[in-house]
Amino acid sequence: MKWFVNWGWIVMYAVVLGISVLIISLNGSEPIEEKQTEKITLTFRHFWIKEHDRKMLHIFEEVVDSFQKSHPNVKVNFEGVDQTVHREQKLKGEMVTGTAPDMFVLFGGGEIEPYVRSNRLMDLTDFVQDNGLKGKFQDLHLWTYDDRIYGLPLEGHAEPLYYNKEIFARLGISPPKTLDEMDAAVKLLKEKGYIAFALGNEERWPAAIFAHYFMDRYAGPEMINALARGDEDESFNNSAYLQAFMHFKNWVSVGAFSEPANDLSTEEAIGLFTSGKAAMYVNGSWDINLFHNGEEPDDFPNRVGVIPFPTLSPDQQGSMAGGYTIGIALSSNLDEVKREAALELMQAFYTEEIQRRIVYEGLRIPSMEISFDSEKTGPVFEQVVRLMEQSESIFLAYDNVLSPEVNKTYLKVIEEIISGEIAPNVALDQIQAASKQYWKQRNSLLPDDQGSGGEESYGNQRGEIPGYTRR
Repeated sequence: MKWFVNWGWIVMYAVVLGISVLIISLNGSEPIEEKQTEKITLTFRHFWIKEHDRKMLHIFEEVVDSFQKSHPNVKVNFEGVDQTVHREQKLKGEMVTGTAPDMFVLFGGGEIEPYVRSNRLMDLTDFVQDNGLKGKFQDLHLWTYDDRIYGLPLEGHAEPLYYNKEIFARLGISPPKTLDEMDAAVKLLKEKGYIAFALGNEERWPAAIFAHYFMDRYAGPEMINALARGDEDESFNNSAYLQAFMHFKNWVSVGAFSEPANDLSTEEAIGLFTSGKAAMYVNGSWDINLFHNGEEPDDFPNRVGVIPFPTLSPDQQGSMAGGYTIGIALSSNLDEVKREAALELMQAFYTEEIQRRIVYEGLRIPSMEISFDSEKTGPVFEQVVRLMEQSESIFLAYDNVLSPEVNKTYLKVIEEIISGEIAPNVALDQIQAASKQYWKQRNSLLPDDQGSGGEESYGNQRGEIPGYTRR
C-alpha cells in the first residue's frame, strides 16, 4: 500500500499520457505546430473609372470580392486609373523596368506587341487549353503572336453612328447612306438650330473615330495596312488621305461638331445627344448604357437609331470599326505562387456567367461565344448587335493599329484640325514624319533583338493585317 501511495500516481499519469498520445495519433492531429498558408498580394490595375464603365467595375469588383472570400490567403489590390495615364504613361515605364502590375486591363493589337517581344507578358496559351477555353472566344488574333496567346479579351465593341429618329423625322431627313447625303443633313440640321454631331474630344481619341472613317472611306483598308507594316512605298500624305482630312476639316468649318469639342468630356457630349440638342453621336458601343435623359418615363433609347458611318459612294462596302481589343494580361514576372493565384482569378473572370453579366448589366458585346437574348438588353444594344452581325467587314480602330509613337502624332493633329490650328496637308506631313522616324528606329534594331521593353521596341513585327473580315 505504501508503494502505491508513493508511486501509483506516477504510473497513472504515464497511462493517461500514453492514451492521449494514442488518440492524437489516430486523429492525425499535430498539436505542436499548425501548418500556415502563405499570404499572397496580387496587384490588379483597371481603367473602369468613367461613368459608362460603372457597371463593368461593379461586376469585376464582385468577382474579386468572391475570389478573396474563397481564397482567404489572397489579397487583391484592385486599382483604377485613367485609361490614358495607364496606357501612355505608367505601363510604358513599368514595362521598361519590369515593375508592371501582376494583372492589368489592356488593349490588344499593336500596343502589346513590344511587351510580348520584351518578354513582359505571361504566355496564356496553356491556360486557355487547360481550362477548356480553346475555341470559346469570338476572336483572339489581336492577342496572338507566333501562335502564342498573351492576353484574353473581355468584351467586343462596335463604333456605329447613333441618331435621333425623332429629329430626323421632324426635319424629313432619311438616315444618310453616303457622305454627300450626310453633308446635306449636316447643313439642314445646322440651319434648324441643331448640333449635327455631339463630340467630346477631351481624351483626344473620340475625334479619331471620325478621322479613321474618312480615311477608310476615301482610301480603303489597304493603305492603313501598308502603313502599319512600314511599307516604304506608301506615305500618309497621299491624295486619298488628303481628301479625307479636307472633308473632315470641312465639317469642322461648317460647325458640324459641338463646341468647344476638344474641351468637352464624353459625358457632356452624350448629354447634348440625350437632351435633343445634338442629332447624332459617333462612338463605341460601350457608351450606350449612358443613353438616358433622366426624364420619367425615360424613353430616349427608343428614339435612337443605329446605322453605319456613311460611305463615299452608294456601291461602297460600309465597313465598321470594332473588334475585341479590351482584355486582361498578366505580368511574366510572377513567381509560382502568385502565378497560380492569378490564373485562378482569371478562371473566375472568363466564365459564361460573367460574360452574360457583361451583356445584360454592362451592355457590352461578349468576347466569348455565348447565347443571350438581345431583346432583353434594350433597343440600342439590339440594333448594334444586329448591325455588327450584318457587317461583312470590320476594321480595327486606327489608334489601335498604329504604333504608340505614330498614334501620338495622329491624335495630336486631329485635335489641331478641330481647333483650326493646322491644315490637312501639314497634319499628314507630321504623321508621315513620325512614322518615318519610328520605322527608322525600329529597323535599326538587330533582327534577333527582342527589345528592352522601352519605346524604341514598338512596332508590328509580324506584318499582319490589323483589320479583318467577319467570319
